[in-house]
Amino acid sequence: MNATIKSISSINIKFFHIHIFELRNITFDSIKINTPGDSPNIDGIHIADSTNIQVANSIIGTSDDCISIGSGCTNLTIFNVLCGPGHGISVGSLGKNVGEKDVIGLNVSNCNLTGTANGLRFKTLQSSPSRLKATDFVFEHIIMNNVYNPIIINQNYCPFANCPKKDPSLVKIKNIKYRNIVGTFLSPVAYNLVCSKVAPCEGAEPSDISLKCNGNEKQPKNASICVHVYGSSNGNVKPDPCI
Repeated sequence: MNATIKSISSINIKFFHIHIFELRNITFDSIKINTPGDSPNIDGIHIADSTNIQVANSIIGTSDDCISIGSGCTNLTIFNVLCGPGHGISVGSLGKNVGEKDVIGLNVSNCNLTGTANGLRFKTLQSSPSRLKATDFVFEHIIMNNVYNPIIINQNYCPFANCPKKDPSLVKIKNIKYRNIVGTFLSPVAYNLVCSKVAPCEGAEPSDISLKCNGNEKQPKNASICVHVYGSSNGNVKPDPCI
């Protein structure tokens, strides 16, 4: 399938405004999505088991992820998207079901996130029923305005009210580049990178980042948490990274 879906609006839809599943070679251009930020768990665009999908020149405001990427996705592009309110741009959650497929190749560029709970997020569940990988991601030229958690990897993600302690996630996250990211954040932590001890994150590369704490507290001295994550930073990265 080869198609462009352009200039449509979606208002106050339940669950997913747009659910992209088992599609190839589709461009979503100039999409407008609007749901109040206090609505219950409404995603903007969810993409799963799809290849060569592009979301561009769009405005997304909702109460959950502006854009979420599920298993089985390859070669996705998100370009010039305004996100807020919402939970940011998320990969996952991954590792919940048997038979989930790898996520390979995501480029997010020239996006603006305003007042979101998260900025750029990975989330995987513990006790994954099967191994899979999420690899080759580039996040570049991103502006964040009062985002609470700007850069986050959570491999202990729990979407339920109560999650007992379980085995580590088996999702392998690898080759993540964060480039030219600027703006303000509200939490005490700019980079909260918590990976699995049995499948550590590898190839994390923050470069040319300038994020300033705009919360109630002064700029924290240590605004970086790294657990089982390996990589290297390049250029000027502020706050100081832990990799």
